[in-house]
Amino acid sequence: MKKPVRRTVTLKDLSRITHYSINTVSRALRGKDDIAPETVEKIRQTAREMGYINNALASSLRSGRTNSIAVILGDISNPHFAIMMKEIESRARQDGYSSFLLNTNENGEQERQAIEIALNKNVDGIIICPSQQDESNIRYLMQTNIPFVQIGRRFEKLDAGFVICNDELGGYQATRYLLDKGHRDILMLSGPSYVSSARERQAGYRRAFKEYGLRVQKKLIREVPVTSEGCAEVFEGILKEGIHFTAIFAFSDMLAWDAWTCLQRQGFKIPEDYSLIGFDNIQSRFAIPFQLSTISSYKAKMSTTAVACLLCIIRGEQHSHEECGGLCRHVIDTELVEGETVRALPMNFTFTEEICHERHEQTRTDREI
Repeated sequence: MKKPVRRTVTLKDLSRITHYSINTVSRALRGKDDIAPETVEKIRQTAREMGYINNALASSLRSGRTNSIAVILGDISNPHFAIMMKEIESRARQDGYSSFLLNTNENGEQERQAIEIALNKNVDGIIICPSQQDESNIRYLMQTNIPFVQIGRRFEKLDAGFVICNDELGGYQATRYLLDKGHRDILMLSGPSYVSSARERQAGYRRAFKEYGLRVQKKLIREVPVTSEGCAEVFEGILKEGIHFTAIFAFSDMLAWDAWTCLQRQGFKIPEDYSLIGFDNIQSRFAIPFQLSTISSYKAKMSTTAVACLLCIIRGEQHSHEECGGLCRHVIDTELVEGETVRALPMNFTFTEEICHERHEQTRTDREI
């Protein structure tokens, strides 16, 4: 049986039905202001009824643009990135641009493949959250001369634009909050040191301790994968070491949830046994019954700002960023969001290794019983 041939509605078909010239029909569909409003409405209504679809390929050949952007993100299973993608897509669509997502799984090779896919599709620009194992992929992007903006992370020494949150401030706010609540042994589940946001959040952690006149314990700063894969194994190893801590500052809300799950499996409760604070405030878009204390990175503002910057570059309007030396460089301040996962310690509370050992032994006994 022969497959039916798809019939495509053309400008010529619309011209024949509406009795306007092909040129008039084309200009009406493109919203040109030299066509009477009633004529535009009639032509567009007919186009809708006939199922006319604009030939984007032909339009791009004429204009040299595809009105599309690629968004390259690290881990789309993380709601933080999903929220950002939704905001980017919505903002781009308002300006007549379509967007599509490419996921890298925080892998440099997959990131390079994603960049090449985007280039092969002749996108007008790219928004990328770099995996940051090295600079090669961003340097490659710079050599192609395609407009792009980094989001969430940055290579400080490269002459490339970015939109990020103030990670150092966020790290400081989270740590200061725990210190103000009486915690002194604060476990920091940090992202890998090659990730700019991890380094900057750790700098904020250290600043808070310095202001308090306290020494940072290196054993309480642990690097974990930025994806959820592998985090549980690292955290369970930390528990087995028997180091004592009363609070956890996690690199992201996802890692905070992972730590919470691990503790729960061990029989511990949040915040009764350990206090916990995350980063990203992903619960702002979800109805979660137990609110995590966290740092808001203002995902929507970062996303819409990145789109605005990218479109400025695409349209050759970089003069609007003269204060940044011709580049789009925005740092958006963070804010503490108080949830239900941090408790204040008594003023005279001292958490020793002996107490820590007793607590673990009691929990183990309770599980055996």
